[in-house]
Amino acid sequence: MLVAAAWLVPALFGAINEIAQSRLWNGSWPAWRQVAFTFFDWLIYAVLTPFVFLVSGRWRLARPHLASHAVLHFVLSLLFCAAWAGLGTLLRLVISPDAMADRGIGFAFTTWLFITLPFGVAVYLAVVGIEHAFRWYREARERDAQLAQARFDALQSQLNPHFLFNTLNTIAVRVRDADTSGATAMIEQLSALLRRTLAERPAAEVRLDDELELIRQYVAIEQARFSDRLRVTFAIGDGLGGAAVPGFALQHLVENAVRHGVARRLEAGRIAIGARRDGSHLLLTVVDDGPGIDPAAPAPRGHGIENTRERLRALHGERASLTFQAATGGGTLATLRLPYREIDAP
Repeated sequence: MLVAAAWLVPALFGAINEIAQSRLWNGSWPAWRQVAFTFFDWLIYAVLTPFVFLVSGRWRLARPHLASHAVLHFVLSLLFCAAWAGLGTLLRLVISPDAMADRGIGFAFTTWLFITLPFGVAVYLAVVGIEHAFRWYREARERDAQLAQARFDALQSQLNPHFLFNTLNTIAVRVRDADTSGATAMIEQLSALLRRTLAERPAAEVRLDDELELIRQYVAIEQARFSDRLRVTFAIGDGLGGAAVPGFALQHLVENAVRHGVARRLEAGRIAIGARRDGSHLLLTVVDDGPGIDPAAPAPRGHGIENTRERLRALHGERASLTFQAATGGGTLATLRLPYREIDAP
């Protein structure tokens, strides 16, 4: 609506121009009908702008449909010119009906269409660009907010009372057992984990190598807590270290597997973390051999999982997904599917 209202400015300047040109060239005041037509003809854009915003949001200029949507918008720009010319012709008919007496409405519409065609196409594309800029800015703000929430969720999961109590208790036990190297290692791992979680300038996406390093620090602390009850394996495809992944996304899946898979059983539990290239996509998997999930039950919910889904939608739209299903042989399989691209190493 703000963009539509902005057309008042060129409408006013258009009317002023009609008056100024008539005074400069003829030394007289222009006919009020011509001034009124120029003013209201500009306001036709204000009527059409909301519809342009609507179709621009519906058919975005983004991969994987960039080329087809660009052609579609070009066709729509021609229809936009036809609508502008048609409304302009009706406007002239209302303001100056005598002006169409000789040639008729059809002739007036055709001539006005060709007059407005070049400028109308440019205006349509400009409005589409403005809509995309507004949306990209809004989505960037949303990604920043979601990233901040992800950092909070990660910190909260690291600082929940059970985690801290069990971690500090494990450190105390190792100190009593004179296992100073083990206690020191746990303190360093906890410190490194919190330092990474509280990074001052986190990015919406990080390299897979960095995300895996965060997971290894988290897993090391959990393995110390669970002793020999937690076994974690990594199967990372060659050359995938630079792949872009949403920050903390994979860590949340591993945390979910520890909490709902391993922590609920008395015997040893296993978590397998995998990453592989699948054409133009990156597949990240986290498998646990815990109690598994009910296929009829809704997908697991939680602040971290919900936040990850929201960030996936903001970053990649429908090209990314996060799914949960029963794993072969029992347990749960979480699959994160992302468009593949790489981030240069710092």
